[in-house]
Amino acid sequence: MITVALAKGALLKDSVSSFAKAGLDFSTVLESGNRQLMIPSRCGRAKALLVRNGDVPVYVAYGQAQLGVVGYDVLREKQMPIAHLVDLGFGGCHMSVAVKKNSGYKRAADLPPHCRVASKFTHCSRSYFDDLDLPVELVHLTGSVELGPITGMAEAIVDLVASGRTLRDNGLVAIEDLFYSTARLVGNPLSLRLDRGELQSILEAIRSQQQLPEFLG
Repeated sequence: MITVALAKGALLKDSVSSFAKAGLDFSTVLESGNRQLMIPSRCGRAKALLVRNGDVPVYVAYGQAQLGVVGYDVLREKQMPIAHLVDLGFGGCHMSVAVKKNSGYKRAADLPPHCRVASKFTHCSRSYFDDLDLPVELVHLTGSVELGPITGMAEAIVDLVASGRTLRDNGLVAIEDLFYSTARLVGNPLSLRLDRGELQSILEAIRSQQQLPEFLG
């Protein structure tokens, strides 16, 4: 039986829709009263694991799930040994550097050397500022990173920005983008090598029905 890791939250509804087009109905996870974390598909061909977004690549890498859907931001941050299969196109947002609106900073390179930058995504942030040759002190936060500049703890943040409303409501503004993130279909490399056609048929159905290109990055 195929096991699919699905991320709770913003990606879940579109993830369920993508697999439905491939013949796997996991719509039970969307029911308001559902509290199950392992849900069989209605057709009985597969089951879904309902996990946090950041845990999807872990379950896939260790083989507890053959396929999964996860944001590209998590893939960049986690750097797990899994196969990147399809850019699903939904859940789009930018990974951005943001500062207080009245800070005077217009781009990331304007930040002073050795300043503090708050982020949940410290690996992505470190790579970005290393490429800029700008030494910064990264402060790892797990929520409400906007408070970093507001309280004066940090000069800037690196975080996901969709509509930008949270930034605006807190007097912040994005000044530079690191990359654009969307939901990605990922797979366990060994499972894909040993596949006798079942996984491939799911991949082909998702690609063809959504008319999406294979992700090559």
